[in-house]
Amino acid sequence: MKHNTRRCGVLMHPTSLPSTHGIGSLGDEAFAFIDLLSQAQVRLWQILPLGPTGYGDSPYAARSSFAGNELLIDLKSLAYDGYLDVEDVLFAPVFPLDRVDYGKVRAYKEPLLEKAADLFLDEAEESERSAYEAFKNENAWFLDDYALYQVLCRVYNDSRWFEVWPAELRLRKPSALNTVKKTYGMEIERIKVQQYFFFTQWAKLKAYANTHQVQIIGDIPIFVAPDSVDAWANRHLLKMDKHGRQTVSSGVPPDAFSADGQLWGNPVYDWEAHRKEQFSWWIKRIEETLKSCDIIRIDHFRGFAAYWEVPQGEKTAMNGSWVKAPGEELFVALKEKLGENLPIIAEDLGVITEDVEALRDSNNFPGMKILQFAFNVEHGTLDATNAYLPHNCEYNSVIYTGTHDNNTSRGWYESLDGLTQDLVRRYLECPDDQVVWQLIRQMLLSSSKDAILPMQDWLELGQEGRMNIPSTCGTSNWSWRASSLQLDAWRIDRLRSLIEMSGRTGA
Repeated sequence: MKHNTRRCGVLMHPTSLPSTHGIGSLGDEAFAFIDLLSQAQVRLWQILPLGPTGYGDSPYAARSSFAGNELLIDLKSLAYDGYLDVEDVLFAPVFPLDRVDYGKVRAYKEPLLEKAADLFLDEAEESERSAYEAFKNENAWFLDDYALYQVLCRVYNDSRWFEVWPAELRLRKPSALNTVKKTYGMEIERIKVQQYFFFTQWAKLKAYANTHQVQIIGDIPIFVAPDSVDAWANRHLLKMDKHGRQTVSSGVPPDAFSADGQLWGNPVYDWEAHRKEQFSWWIKRIEETLKSCDIIRIDHFRGFAAYWEVPQGEKTAMNGSWVKAPGEELFVALKEKLGENLPIIAEDLGVITEDVEALRDSNNFPGMKILQFAFNVEHGTLDATNAYLPHNCEYNSVIYTGTHDNNTSRGWYESLDGLTQDLVRRYLECPDDQVVWQLIRQMLLSSSKDAILPMQDWLELGQEGRMNIPSTCGTSNWSWRASSLQLDAWRIDRLRSLIEMSGRTGA
Protein backbone atom coordinates (compact mmCIF):
# COMPACT_ATOMS: atom_id res chain seq x y z
CA MET A 1 0.00 0.00 0.00
CA LYS A 2 1.32 3.44 -0.92
CA HIS A 3 2.12 5.74 1.96
CA ASN A 4 -0.54 8.25 0.94
CA THR A 5 -3.37 5.76 0.48
CA ARG A 6 -6.45 7.01 2.31
CA ARG A 7 -9.77 5.29 2.85
CA CYS A 8 -13.24 5.78 4.28
CA GLY A 9 -15.06 3.27 6.47
CA VAL A 10 -18.46 2.75 8.08
CA LEU A 11 -18.96 1.39 11.61
CA MET A 12 -21.92 -1.01 11.76
CA HIS A 13 -22.13 -4.14 13.90
CA PRO A 14 -23.88 -7.07 12.17
CA THR A 15 -26.54 -7.14 14.92
CA SER A 16 -27.61 -3.70 13.65
CA LEU A 17 -28.47 -4.90 10.15
CA PRO A 18 -32.18 -5.00 9.22
CA SER A 19 -33.85 -8.41 9.30
CA THR A 20 -37.27 -9.97 9.74
CA HIS A 21 -35.80 -12.20 12.45
CA GLY A 22 -35.27 -9.51 15.08
CA ILE A 23 -31.49 -9.19 14.81
CA GLY A 24 -29.04 -8.63 11.97
CA SER A 25 -27.50 -11.76 10.53
CA LEU A 26 -24.82 -12.99 8.15
CA GLY A 27 -27.39 -13.42 5.38
CA ASP A 28 -28.77 -11.34 2.51
CA GLU A 29 -28.79 -8.05 4.41
CA ALA A 30 -25.09 -8.34 5.23
CA PHE A 31 -24.27 -8.91 1.56
CA ALA A 32 -26.54 -5.99 0.63
CA PHE A 33 -24.66 -3.82 3.12
CA ILE A 34 -21.37 -4.66 1.41
CA ASP A 35 -22.98 -3.75 -1.93
CA LEU A 36 -24.00 -0.41 -0.41
CA LEU A 37 -20.47 0.27 0.85
CA SER A 38 -19.03 -0.66 -2.53
CA GLN A 39 -21.49 1.62 -4.32
CA ALA A 40 -20.33 4.57 -2.19
CA GLN A 41 -16.62 3.65 -2.58
CA VAL A 42 -16.38 2.89 1.13
CA ARG A 43 -13.41 0.53 1.60
CA LEU A 44 -13.66 -0.38 5.30
CA TRP A 45 -16.39 -2.04 7.32
CA GLN A 46 -15.75 -1.76 11.05
CA ILE A 47 -17.58 -4.14 13.38
CA LEU A 48 -17.62 -4.82 17.12
CA PRO A 49 -16.37 -8.11 18.64
CA LEU A 50 -18.13 -11.14 17.10
CA GLY A 51 -18.18 -13.36 20.18
CA PRO A 52 -21.30 -14.86 21.81
CA THR A 53 -22.72 -12.39 24.30
CA GLY A 54 -23.94 -13.11 27.81
CA TYR A 55 -25.69 -11.02 30.45
CA GLY A 56 -26.12 -7.44 29.24
CA ASP A 57 -25.60 -8.48 25.59
CA SER A 58 -22.35 -6.52 25.30
CA PRO A 59 -19.98 -7.68 22.54
CA TYR A 60 -17.19 -6.48 24.85
CA ALA A 61 -18.16 -9.06 27.50
CA ALA A 62 -18.34 -12.14 25.31
CA ARG A 63 -18.46 -15.67 26.65
CA SER A 64 -15.56 -16.57 24.37
CA SER A 65 -12.73 -14.71 22.64
CA PHE A 66 -12.70 -17.32 19.87
CA ALA A 67 -16.27 -18.52 19.26
CA GLY A 68 -18.84 -16.72 17.10
CA ASN A 69 -22.20 -15.30 18.19
CA GLU A 70 -24.77 -17.94 17.23
CA LEU A 71 -27.55 -15.32 17.14
CA LEU A 72 -25.92 -13.91 13.99
CA ILE A 73 -26.38 -17.17 12.05
CA ASP A 74 -28.69 -16.61 9.08
CA LEU A 75 -31.74 -18.86 9.26
CA LYS A 76 -32.63 -18.42 5.58
CA SER A 77 -29.29 -19.91 4.55
CA LEU A 78 -29.95 -22.91 6.79
CA ALA A 79 -33.35 -23.35 5.11
CA TYR A 80 -31.73 -23.15 1.65
CA ASP A 81 -29.34 -25.89 2.76
CA GLY A 82 -32.24 -28.06 3.90
CA TYR A 83 -31.62 -27.85 7.65
CA LEU A 84 -34.79 -25.85 8.39
CA ASP A 85 -38.28 -25.81 6.93
CA VAL A 86 -39.28 -22.77 4.90
CA GLU A 87 -42.13 -22.21 7.38
CA ASP A 88 -39.59 -21.84 10.20
CA VAL A 89 -38.11 -18.86 8.44
CA LEU A 90 -41.18 -17.25 6.89
CA PHE A 91 -43.44 -17.18 9.93
CA ALA A 92 -41.38 -15.29 12.46
CA PRO A 93 -42.79 -13.30 15.40
CA VAL A 94 -43.19 -9.54 14.95
CA PHE A 95 -39.99 -7.90 16.18
CA PRO A 96 -39.20 -4.20 16.75
CA LEU A 97 -37.83 -2.61 13.58
CA ASP A 98 -35.26 -0.33 15.21
CA ARG A 99 -34.11 -2.34 18.25
CA VAL A 100 -32.95 -5.85 19.09
CA ASP A 101 -35.09 -7.48 21.77
CA TYR A 102 -32.48 -10.06 22.77
CA GLY A 103 -34.81 -12.10 24.97
CA LYS A 104 -37.39 -12.42 22.22
CA VAL A 105 -34.72 -13.16 19.59
CA ARG A 106 -33.22 -15.95 21.72
CA ALA A 107 -36.64 -17.48 22.35
CA TYR A 108 -37.22 -17.60 18.58
CA LYS A 109 -33.79 -18.42 17.16
CA GLU A 110 -32.21 -20.80 19.66
CA PRO A 111 -34.75 -23.65 19.21
CA LEU A 112 -34.45 -23.28 15.42
CA LEU A 113 -30.65 -23.38 15.58
CA GLU A 114 -30.86 -26.58 17.64
CA LYS A 115 -33.33 -28.05 15.15
CA ALA A 116 -30.98 -27.17 12.27
CA ALA A 117 -28.03 -28.72 14.11
CA ASP A 118 -29.99 -31.95 14.66
CA LEU A 119 -30.99 -32.13 10.99
CA PHE A 120 -27.40 -31.45 9.96
CA LEU A 121 -26.13 -34.30 12.15
CA ASP A 122 -28.81 -36.65 10.78
CA GLU A 123 -28.88 -35.68 7.11
CA ALA A 124 -25.76 -33.78 6.02
CA GLU A 125 -24.14 -35.13 2.86
CA GLU A 126 -20.79 -36.81 3.18
CA SER A 127 -18.81 -33.87 1.83
CA GLU A 128 -20.48 -31.49 4.29
CA ARG A 129 -19.98 -33.92 7.14
CA SER A 130 -16.29 -34.23 6.26
CA ALA A 131 -15.98 -30.43 6.25
CA TYR A 132 -17.61 -30.33 9.69
CA GLU A 133 -15.28 -33.00 11.10
CA ALA A 134 -12.29 -31.08 9.74
CA PHE A 135 -13.63 -27.88 11.35
CA LYS A 136 -13.98 -29.67 14.70
CA ASN A 137 -10.49 -31.10 14.55
CA GLU A 138 -8.89 -27.84 13.50
CA ASN A 139 -10.67 -25.87 16.23
CA ALA A 140 -10.79 -28.41 19.04
CA TRP A 141 -8.34 -26.26 21.05
CA PHE A 142 -11.16 -23.75 21.76
CA LEU A 143 -14.30 -25.53 20.58
CA ASP A 144 -14.25 -28.39 23.09
CA ASP A 145 -14.04 -26.07 26.09
CA TYR A 146 -16.52 -23.60 24.63
CA ALA A 147 -19.21 -26.19 23.92
CA LEU A 148 -18.74 -27.69 27.37
CA TYR A 149 -18.93 -24.25 29.00
CA GLN A 150 -22.14 -23.30 27.18
CA VAL A 151 -23.79 -26.56 28.20
CA LEU A 152 -22.82 -26.00 31.83
CA CYS A 153 -24.19 -22.44 31.68
CA ARG A 154 -27.54 -23.94 30.69
CA VAL A 155 -27.41 -26.78 33.22
CA TYR A 156 -26.84 -24.32 36.08
CA ASN A 157 -28.85 -21.52 34.45
CA ASP A 158 -25.91 -19.21 35.15
CA SER A 159 -22.59 -18.35 33.49
CA ARG A 160 -20.96 -17.30 36.79
CA TRP A 161 -18.89 -20.45 37.06
CA PHE A 162 -16.84 -18.93 39.90
CA GLU A 163 -19.88 -18.53 42.17
CA VAL A 164 -22.61 -20.96 41.16
CA TRP A 165 -21.01 -24.12 39.77
CA PRO A 166 -19.87 -27.00 42.02
CA ALA A 167 -16.20 -26.86 43.02
CA GLU A 168 -15.20 -29.87 40.91
CA LEU A 169 -16.55 -28.17 37.76
CA ARG A 170 -15.38 -24.71 38.76
CA LEU A 171 -11.84 -26.10 39.10
CA ARG A 172 -12.17 -28.36 36.03
CA LYS A 173 -11.57 -31.71 37.71
CA PRO A 174 -11.10 -34.19 34.81
CA SER A 175 -13.51 -36.80 36.24
CA ALA A 176 -16.26 -34.21 36.64
CA LEU A 177 -15.72 -32.84 33.11
CA ASN A 178 -15.80 -36.37 31.66
CA THR A 179 -19.12 -37.04 33.38
CA VAL A 180 -20.62 -33.90 31.83
CA LYS A 181 -19.28 -34.86 28.40
CA LYS A 182 -20.93 -38.29 28.63
CA THR A 183 -24.20 -36.99 30.05
CA TYR A 184 -24.62 -34.07 27.64
CA GLY A 185 -22.86 -35.37 24.54
CA MET A 186 -25.71 -34.43 22.18
CA GLU A 187 -26.05 -30.90 23.57
CA ILE A 188 -22.30 -30.38 23.23
CA GLU A 189 -22.36 -31.57 19.62
CA ARG A 190 -25.21 -29.19 18.74
CA ILE A 191 -23.17 -26.22 19.93
CA LYS A 192 -20.22 -27.32 17.80
CA VAL A 193 -22.48 -27.58 14.74
CA GLN A 194 -23.75 -24.05 15.35
CA GLN A 195 -20.18 -22.80 15.48
CA TYR A 196 -19.59 -24.54 12.15
CA PHE A 197 -22.65 -22.73 10.74
CA PHE A 198 -21.37 -19.39 12.04
CA PHE A 199 -17.83 -19.65 10.69
CA THR A 200 -18.96 -21.08 7.35
CA GLN A 201 -21.36 -18.17 6.85
CA TRP A 202 -18.84 -15.60 8.07
CA ALA A 203 -16.14 -16.91 5.71
CA LYS A 204 -18.49 -16.45 2.73
CA LEU A 205 -19.38 -12.94 3.83
CA LYS A 206 -15.76 -11.90 4.36
CA ALA A 207 -14.76 -13.31 0.97
CA TYR A 208 -17.59 -11.32 -0.63
CA ALA A 209 -16.43 -8.14 1.14
CA ASN A 210 -12.82 -8.59 0.05
CA THR A 211 -13.90 -9.32 -3.53
CA HIS A 212 -15.75 -5.98 -3.46
CA GLN A 213 -12.64 -4.12 -2.21
CA VAL A 214 -14.00 -3.86 1.33
CA GLN A 215 -11.74 -4.81 4.24
CA ILE A 216 -13.19 -5.70 7.63
CA ILE A 217 -11.93 -4.06 10.82
CA GLY A 218 -12.52 -6.40 13.75
CA ASP A 219 -12.31 -5.58 17.44
CA ILE A 220 -10.61 -7.17 20.46
CA PRO A 221 -11.41 -6.11 24.03
CA ILE A 222 -8.13 -6.18 25.94
CA PHE A 223 -9.64 -8.05 28.92
CA VAL A 224 -11.84 -11.15 28.98
CA ALA A 225 -15.17 -11.33 30.78
CA PRO A 226 -15.17 -12.96 34.24
CA ASP A 227 -18.10 -15.20 33.21
CA SER A 228 -16.41 -16.55 30.11
CA VAL A 229 -14.83 -19.77 28.96
CA ASP A 230 -11.60 -17.79 28.57
CA ALA A 231 -11.49 -17.18 32.32
CA TRP A 232 -12.76 -20.65 33.27
CA ALA A 233 -10.27 -22.53 31.08
CA ASN A 234 -7.27 -20.22 31.66
CA ARG A 235 -7.28 -19.48 35.37
CA HIS A 236 -3.50 -19.82 35.47
CA LEU A 237 -3.14 -16.86 33.09
CA LEU A 238 -5.25 -14.57 35.30
CA LYS A 239 -4.87 -13.18 38.80
CA MET A 240 -7.11 -15.69 40.58
CA ASP A 241 -6.82 -17.67 43.78
CA LYS A 242 -6.82 -21.48 44.06
CA HIS A 243 -10.63 -21.49 44.20
CA GLY A 244 -10.92 -19.70 40.85
CA ARG A 245 -11.91 -16.36 42.32
CA GLN A 246 -10.42 -13.04 41.25
CA THR A 247 -8.00 -11.37 43.62
CA VAL A 248 -8.08 -8.07 41.69
CA SER A 249 -10.22 -6.44 39.00
CA SER A 250 -9.71 -4.08 36.07
CA GLY A 251 -10.98 -0.53 35.74
CA VAL A 252 -9.94 3.05 35.17
CA PRO A 253 -9.09 5.66 37.81
CA PRO A 254 -11.22 8.68 38.73
CA ASP A 255 -11.24 11.38 36.06
CA ALA A 256 -13.28 14.33 34.80
CA PHE A 257 -16.06 11.96 33.69
CA SER A 258 -16.30 9.88 36.87
CA ALA A 259 -15.30 10.91 40.40
CA ASP A 260 -15.13 7.25 41.49
CA GLY A 261 -13.46 5.95 38.34
CA GLN A 262 -14.89 2.92 36.55
CA LEU A 263 -14.80 -0.54 38.12
CA TRP A 264 -15.08 -2.92 35.18
CA GLY A 265 -14.77 -6.15 37.13
CA ASN A 266 -12.80 -8.07 34.49
CA PRO A 267 -10.03 -10.36 35.71
CA VAL A 268 -6.56 -9.02 34.92
CA TYR A 269 -3.71 -10.97 33.39
CA ASP A 270 -0.92 -12.63 35.31
CA TRP A 271 1.67 -11.39 32.84
CA GLU A 272 4.41 -13.50 34.40
CA ALA A 273 2.42 -16.62 33.51
CA HIS A 274 1.98 -15.31 29.94
CA ARG A 275 5.75 -14.72 29.72
CA LYS A 276 6.44 -18.32 30.72
CA GLU A 277 4.24 -19.50 27.84
CA GLN A 278 5.87 -17.07 25.37
CA PHE A 279 2.58 -15.13 25.13
CA SER A 280 1.04 -18.06 23.23
CA TRP A 281 -2.54 -17.26 24.30
CA TRP A 282 -2.30 -13.70 22.99
CA ILE A 283 -0.59 -14.81 19.79
CA LYS A 284 -3.45 -17.24 19.18
CA ARG A 285 -6.02 -14.53 19.90
CA ILE A 286 -4.55 -12.10 17.36
CA GLU A 287 -3.89 -14.86 14.82
CA GLU A 288 -7.45 -16.19 14.94
CA THR A 289 -9.03 -12.73 14.77
CA LEU A 290 -6.98 -12.01 11.64
CA LYS A 291 -8.56 -15.06 10.00
CA SER A 292 -12.00 -13.46 10.48
CA CYS A 293 -10.97 -9.85 9.85
CA ASP A 294 -8.37 -7.91 7.86
CA ILE A 295 -7.50 -5.33 10.53
CA ILE A 296 -7.89 -5.38 14.32
CA ARG A 297 -8.81 -2.53 16.63
CA ILE A 298 -7.60 -3.29 20.18
CA ASP A 299 -9.87 -1.75 22.80
CA HIS A 300 -8.11 -0.10 25.79
CA PHE A 301 -4.67 -0.37 24.17
CA ARG A 302 -3.14 1.60 27.03
CA GLY A 303 -3.52 -1.54 29.18
CA PHE A 304 -0.52 -3.05 27.38
CA ALA A 305 1.70 -0.33 28.88
CA ALA A 306 0.05 -0.18 32.31
CA TYR A 307 -3.43 -0.96 33.60
CA TRP A 308 -5.49 0.12 36.59
CA GLU A 309 -5.75 -2.74 39.11
CA VAL A 310 -8.34 -2.64 41.91
CA PRO A 311 -8.29 -5.04 44.91
CA GLN A 312 -11.22 -7.45 44.92
CA GLY A 313 -14.09 -6.34 47.14
CA GLU A 314 -13.76 -2.62 46.44
CA LYS A 315 -17.04 -0.91 45.56
CA THR A 316 -15.41 1.74 43.34
CA ALA A 317 -12.19 2.06 41.34
CA MET A 318 -10.78 4.80 43.58
CA ASN A 319 -8.39 2.59 45.56
CA GLY A 320 -6.62 1.04 42.61
CA SER A 321 -3.08 1.41 41.34
CA TRP A 322 -1.24 1.45 38.02
CA VAL A 323 0.52 -1.84 37.24
CA LYS A 324 3.05 -2.13 34.43
CA ALA A 325 2.36 -4.58 31.59
CA PRO A 326 4.94 -6.13 29.23
CA GLY A 327 3.55 -4.62 26.03
CA GLU A 328 6.95 -4.30 24.35
CA GLU A 329 7.76 -7.99 24.91
CA LEU A 330 4.27 -9.02 23.78
CA PHE A 331 4.47 -7.19 20.46
CA VAL A 332 7.99 -8.51 19.81
CA ALA A 333 6.59 -12.03 20.26
CA LEU A 334 3.58 -11.25 18.05
CA LYS A 335 5.78 -9.90 15.25
CA GLU A 336 8.10 -12.90 15.39
CA LYS A 337 5.11 -15.18 14.89
CA LEU A 338 2.80 -13.11 12.66
CA GLY A 339 5.11 -10.74 10.77
CA GLU A 340 6.48 -7.24 11.23
CA ASN A 341 3.51 -5.24 9.94
CA LEU A 342 0.67 -6.10 12.28
CA PRO A 343 -2.60 -4.55 10.99
CA ILE A 344 -3.62 -3.13 14.36
CA ILE A 345 -5.42 0.07 15.34
CA ALA A 346 -4.63 1.20 18.89
CA GLU A 347 -7.61 2.54 20.82
CA ASP A 348 -5.56 5.16 22.64
CA LEU A 349 -8.32 7.18 24.27
CA GLY A 350 -8.50 8.11 27.94
CA VAL A 351 -5.46 8.69 30.18
CA ILE A 352 -2.63 8.42 27.66
CA THR A 353 0.92 8.74 28.96
CA GLU A 354 4.28 8.81 27.21
CA ASP A 355 4.84 5.07 27.63
CA VAL A 356 1.53 4.35 25.85
CA GLU A 357 2.45 6.67 22.98
CA ALA A 358 5.90 5.07 22.75
CA LEU A 359 4.39 1.57 22.58
CA ARG A 360 1.94 2.67 19.90
CA ASP A 361 4.48 4.58 17.80
CA SER A 362 7.34 2.06 18.08
CA ASN A 363 5.01 -0.51 16.53
CA ASN A 364 3.72 1.95 13.93
CA PHE A 365 0.12 1.44 15.06
CA PRO A 366 -2.31 4.22 14.15
CA GLY A 367 -4.15 5.75 17.09
CA MET A 368 -7.72 7.05 17.15
CA LYS A 369 -9.00 10.61 16.78
CA ILE A 370 -12.60 11.32 17.80
CA LEU A 371 -14.07 14.43 16.20
CA GLN A 372 -16.63 14.88 18.98
CA PHE A 373 -13.72 15.35 21.40
CA ALA A 374 -12.24 18.19 19.33
CA PHE A 375 -14.48 21.00 20.49
CA ASN A 376 -13.50 21.58 24.09
CA VAL A 377 -14.13 25.22 24.85
CA GLU A 378 -11.96 27.22 27.23
CA HIS A 379 -12.56 30.89 28.05
CA GLY A 380 -15.21 31.07 25.32
CA THR A 381 -12.85 30.07 22.50
CA LEU A 382 -11.91 26.91 20.63
CA ASP A 383 -8.52 25.39 21.43
CA ALA A 384 -7.00 25.38 17.94
CA THR A 385 -4.23 22.99 19.09
CA ASN A 386 -6.66 20.22 20.11
CA ALA A 387 -5.19 16.97 18.74
CA TYR A 388 -8.62 15.78 17.59
CA LEU A 389 -9.35 18.74 15.31
CA PRO A 390 -9.06 17.54 11.70
CA HIS A 391 -6.36 20.07 10.79
CA ASN A 392 -4.11 18.63 13.55
CA CYS A 393 -4.44 14.93 12.68
CA GLU A 394 -1.35 13.10 11.44
CA TYR A 395 -1.42 10.52 8.63
CA ASN A 396 -0.85 7.49 10.85
CA SER A 397 -4.18 7.77 12.64
CA VAL A 398 -7.81 6.77 12.20
CA ILE A 399 -10.33 9.57 12.60
CA TYR A 400 -13.96 9.00 13.62
CA THR A 401 -16.94 11.32 13.90
CA GLY A 402 -17.81 9.16 16.93
CA THR A 403 -17.72 5.52 18.04
CA HIS A 404 -20.18 2.99 19.46
CA ASP A 405 -19.58 4.55 22.89
CA ASN A 406 -20.47 8.08 21.79
CA ASN A 407 -23.75 9.74 21.06
CA THR A 408 -24.57 10.06 17.36
CA SER A 409 -23.13 13.23 15.85
CA ARG A 410 -26.56 14.83 15.62
CA GLY A 411 -27.43 13.76 19.17
CA TRP A 412 -24.07 15.08 20.40
CA TYR A 413 -24.51 18.46 18.69
CA GLU A 414 -28.06 18.86 19.98
CA SER A 415 -26.86 18.18 23.54
CA LEU A 416 -24.20 20.94 23.49
CA ASP A 417 -24.66 24.32 25.16
CA GLY A 418 -25.29 27.31 22.91
CA LEU A 419 -21.72 28.65 23.07
CA THR A 420 -20.17 25.33 22.04
CA GLN A 421 -22.74 24.87 19.28
CA ASP A 422 -21.78 28.30 17.96
CA LEU A 423 -18.07 27.39 17.92
CA VAL A 424 -18.86 24.10 16.12
CA ARG A 425 -20.88 25.96 13.48
CA ARG A 426 -18.14 28.54 13.03
CA TYR A 427 -15.44 25.88 12.65
CA LEU A 428 -17.55 23.97 10.14
CA GLU A 429 -19.01 27.12 8.53
CA CYS A 430 -22.52 25.76 8.32
CA PRO A 431 -26.01 26.04 9.80
CA ASP A 432 -27.47 23.56 12.31
CA ASP A 433 -29.01 21.28 9.72
CA GLN A 434 -25.65 20.69 7.96
CA VAL A 435 -23.48 20.00 11.02
CA VAL A 436 -23.42 16.21 10.59
CA TRP A 437 -22.43 16.33 6.93
CA GLN A 438 -19.81 18.99 7.58
CA LEU A 439 -18.32 16.88 10.36
CA ILE A 440 -18.11 14.00 7.88
CA ARG A 441 -16.61 16.30 5.25
CA GLN A 442 -13.95 17.72 7.58
CA MET A 443 -13.11 14.22 8.80
CA LEU A 444 -12.66 13.01 5.22
CA LEU A 445 -10.49 16.03 4.37
CA SER A 446 -8.14 15.38 7.31
CA SER A 447 -4.70 13.83 6.81
CA SER A 448 -5.64 10.66 8.75
CA LYS A 449 -5.14 7.61 6.58
CA ASP A 450 -8.54 6.15 7.48
CA ALA A 451 -11.75 8.02 8.32
CA ILE A 452 -14.73 6.15 9.77
CA LEU A 453 -18.29 7.20 10.43
CA PRO A 454 -20.94 5.19 12.27
CA MET A 455 -23.88 4.16 10.09
CA GLN A 456 -26.07 6.35 12.30
CA ASP A 457 -24.18 9.44 11.12
CA TRP A 458 -24.63 8.49 7.47
CA LEU A 459 -28.36 8.36 8.27
CA GLU A 460 -28.15 11.59 10.36
CA LEU A 461 -29.92 9.96 13.29
CA GLY A 462 -30.33 11.70 16.63
CA GLN A 463 -29.84 10.32 20.11
CA GLU A 464 -32.37 7.56 19.38
CA GLY A 465 -29.67 5.89 17.26
CA ARG A 466 -27.09 5.64 20.03
CA MET A 467 -25.51 2.18 20.36
CA ASN A 468 -24.12 2.27 23.91
CA ILE A 469 -23.87 4.47 26.99
CA PRO A 470 -20.70 3.38 28.84
CA SER A 471 -20.98 2.29 32.49
CA THR A 472 -24.72 1.65 32.16
CA CYS A 473 -26.60 -1.60 31.69
CA GLY A 474 -29.85 -0.45 30.10
CA THR A 475 -31.88 -2.48 27.62
CA SER A 476 -31.19 0.09 24.90
CA ASN A 477 -27.45 -0.65 24.94
CA TRP A 478 -26.16 -2.68 21.99
CA SER A 479 -29.65 -2.91 20.54
CA TRP A 480 -29.85 -0.23 17.82
CA ARG A 481 -30.86 -1.52 14.39
CA ALA A 482 -31.23 0.09 10.98
CA SER A 483 -34.80 -0.37 9.80
CA SER A 484 -33.70 -0.45 6.15
CA LEU A 485 -30.65 -0.32 3.88
CA GLN A 486 -32.66 1.43 1.17
CA LEU A 487 -30.90 4.77 1.54
CA ASP A 488 -32.02 7.80 -0.43
CA ALA A 489 -29.94 8.04 -3.59
CA TRP A 490 -28.66 11.50 -2.59
CA ARG A 491 -27.19 10.08 0.64
CA ILE A 492 -25.14 7.54 -1.28
CA ASP A 493 -24.13 10.08 -3.92
CA ARG A 494 -23.13 12.70 -1.37
CA LEU A 495 -20.87 10.37 0.60
CA ARG A 496 -19.34 8.92 -2.57
CA SER A 497 -18.68 12.41 -3.92
CA LEU A 498 -16.95 13.45 -0.68
CA ILE A 499 -14.90 10.25 -0.68
CA GLU A 500 -13.76 10.85 -4.25
CA MET A 501 -12.98 14.54 -3.70
CA SER A 502 -10.97 13.80 -0.56
CA GLY A 503 -9.00 11.03 -2.27
CA ARG A 504 -10.30 8.25 -0.04
CA THR A 505 -11.14 5.65 -2.68
CA GLY A 506 -8.23 3.49 -1.52
CA ALA A 507 -6.49 3.82 -4.89
